[in-house]
Amino acid sequence: MRDLRASFRAMPEQLHSLRMRSSCGREHISGAERLLDFAQLEEEMSSMLQRALGHPRGRAERICLTLEPVKAATVRRESLLSLSTFQVENWQQGRRLAGDLLKKLGLERVLVEAAVAQLSAGPAAQGGVMRGAMLIDALTGQRCESDRSRGVRVSRMDVDPGARQSIQCLLAGQGFDDPQRIVEAWTLASKVALCPQVIAELCWSDDPDYLTGYIASAQNGYQRISQLKKAGSRIGGRIFFIRPGTNLSALTDFLQRDPILFHAPGT
Repeated sequence: MRDLRASFRAMPEQLHSLRMRSSCGREHISGAERLLDFAQLEEEMSSMLQRALGHPRGRAERICLTLEPVKAATVRRESLLSLSTFQVENWQQGRRLAGDLLKKLGLERVLVEAAVAQLSAGPAAQGGVMRGAMLIDALTGQRCESDRSRGVRVSRMDVDPGARQSIQCLLAGQGFDDPQRIVEAWTLASKVALCPQVIAELCWSDDPDYLTGYIASAQNGYQRISQLKKAGSRIGGRIFFIRPGTNLSALTDFLQRDPILFHAPGT
């Protein structure tokens, strides 16, 4: 860590994109994304390692940490999506609600049901969990991602350091027992919603003990649903419903490369 510190002291105008991926055999275990200043790196690296080694999906055998500099002048500042939560009695009710919310955004129920069936079955090329999101054409229902094992990842986004604690305290004050998890998903969803090519995102976790998922869109915000999958299921992921004719290269480049820091909603 001494060499790492010495190498970055001379770059005060930079932030750092820190990304973690972990796996066990061919199975994806966990991932994490942060956009940090230098002083936060050591603590966050340690936190990511602990997450990979103590994850509900199992202990990782392979952990990859990637650190890249990001010029502070290139970082956009945006507001998080508005947040709402829907409580449902079971995952079946949650799926019906998700379909209703997506229908209000103009997506056909048959198309949504087909996409959900693919996600539920394990969307990777060989079945199981993808590292990134599925891209679904909102007109044809066809999958558009070039790599069906990797999918499309969303990187280089975070909550502004000055806003993180207040946002987490706000969530904790509303009774959420894992505000950090919510903030991570909320931040990712907010970046995706900045893409005019994306109509909506549907997501539920691949963690077997976490049943909450969400619908996110620029129009209606970050809409959490208390149950979107069966308890104990290790299958989860993301679907981005995209407009017909979307420039896939430009969309992917934005999601993976453009750095963004988020403030609280409405600020």
